[in-house]
Amino acid sequence: MTMKLHCFGESGNAYKAALTLTLSDAEWEPVFVDFFNGATRTPAFRALNVMGEVPVLVDGDLVLTQSGVIQDYVSSKTGKLGGRSAAERREVLRWMFFDNHKLSGVAGGLRFNLNFLPEDKRDAAVNAYLAQRLTSALRIVETALAGRQWLAGAEPTIADLACCGYLYYPEPFGFDRAAWPLIDGWLDRIAALPGWKAPYDLMPGSPADRK
Repeated sequence: MTMKLHCFGESGNAYKAALTLTLSDAEWEPVFVDFFNGATRTPAFRALNVMGEVPVLVDGDLVLTQSGVIQDYVSSKTGKLGGRSAAERREVLRWMFFDNHKLSGVAGGLRFNLNFLPEDKRDAAVNAYLAQRLTSALRIVETALAGRQWLAGAEPTIADLACCGYLYYPEPFGFDRAAWPLIDGWLDRIAALPGWKAPYDLMPGSPADRK
């Protein structure tokens, strides 16, 4: 049965789930959620996910929300991208929790504020704080990649696909790949994996659609 991922192209969290589905060779298809026209606030969507967020994965009667949960489910179901030992599995989870709190949790908000909020609603002090936190998180990732190819083991895992979730987007949000050479090489390695696609090529919806 084909899994359905409710998503839209601008969502870095949805991209993590979509990329995990793709690189694990799972059978799936995207279901476009028109976020910018209020789709996640409708009663129908709230019945699917009370949190009013994408991604949402539907696999038969099973409905899952939150990107990390979806990544874990897909990895467990396919037997791919989850680490090769219990120790690696714990390391995978460590990086995914880090990403949720320190990396994507900051990058997502900053990118939204700087690109999708009306200019008169952008708070310079808030964005400066988020930019500082993002730099600190990127420094941790850069340090961790010294002498290794992947974050959690000898092979790519869902930890890599979580932490890269916002870093392929073209909109400016304070991330310059050239300033982080080890992250830059890591992103190139992920992009070289068979089946990889950039966010707007993998999921429906992009800023260009609204122009």
